[in-house]
Amino acid sequence: MKMFRNILAVLGLATACTACAAEFQSLSVDEFETMLKSDSVMLVDVRTPAEFAESHIDGAVNIDVNNAAFVKNAESLDKSKQLAVYCRSGKRSKRAANVLSDMGFKVIELNTGILGWKASGKAVVK
Repeated sequence: MKMFRNILAVLGLATACTACAAEFQSLSVDEFETMLKSDSVMLVDVRTPAEFAESHIDGAVNIDVNNAAFVKNAESLDKSKQLAVYCRSGKRSKRAANVLSDMGFKVIELNTGILGWKASGKAVVK
């Protein structure tokens, strides 16, 4: 009986966490590139300024998700635009996408980051 209660408790927590999770779409490189063609999409690179300076996708603005001022900086973005976020490999962009979704933005993210973008032969600005 105790094991059954523990299982129910874990399932309840998992359900509660899922209900709280922000929603965003994680896209492949080709899907992401297609979305970038829309005027209603704003491209956001959530890597460090040093990474951004090394190379980035053309047209991106840089807002470092690891910076303590990330939320404050993101508040200045246009909520009428869908945000397309990316990082190096996809980990930070997923974290940023959750935060931005919680802030009321509609968000898509590049699931393989700029590494996947480059591996697919897509152009970057250096």
